[in-house]
Amino acid sequence: MKHKDHNYSSEDFRKEEAFLRAQKRLKELKGFYWHALAYVLVNIFIVITITVNSNGAFWNIGTFSTPIFWGIGLGFHALGVFGKNIFFGKAWEERKIREFMDKDKKRWE
Repeated sequence: MKHKDHNYSSEDFRKEEAFLRAQKRLKELKGFYWHALAYVLVNIFIVITITVNSNGAFWNIGTFSTPIFWGIGLGFHALGVFGKNIFFGKAWEERKIREFMDKDKKRWE
């Protein structure tokens, strides 16, 4: 069986690289969402267990230490996945620029 010679163009390589980057990004997102789900489920279980067994001593640092410290770790995971622009990303910047330009335009009309 004879194989045809394939001539790969730089466009083919760019598409392949884009696909691999998208695949990596998807894996990162899925990892974060699984982490967030585990955080919610485990901490609900912990808080309910402590509440049932606390005999009125619910409001102490022990009750919330795991959710607080794990939440800090989850926050850093979110920063790693979504980047430092999680709140002030490109879309937010563009919306604000349009908003400022519209206000300025109204002032001069």
